[in-house]
Amino acid sequence: MSATDLTALPLTLNDMIAYQDGSVVSRTLVDKKVGTLTLFAFDAGQGLSEHTAPYDATIQILDGEAEVIIGGTSHAVKSGQLIIMPANHPHAVRANERFKMLLIMIRA
Repeated sequence: MSATDLTALPLTLNDMIAYQDGSVVSRTLVDKKVGTLTLFAFDAGQGLSEHTAPYDATIQILDGEAEVIIGGTSHAVKSGQLIIMPANHPHAVRANERFKMLLIMIRA
């Protein structure tokens, strides 16, 4: 199912992406000039290394718990919670256990 096939449908995000041993899996749901919605599934021990983005980015945890490091401060973010990573601040994501997240990037 392509991203354009997803409009005007109720979606169960947890069911739209699966864990893969030793990997980070991603699936783009929306990719537009003004922003993106991307699902991720992280196996334990995986992560995204520290980087910056020119726009605020929001992570919504769908399953499990993530360690989100923003400006050197670690945050445990659990299923049902979200965290906003401010533009131009270094941040990283670590999976001490398996977790799934929705990354919301608004560019405008």
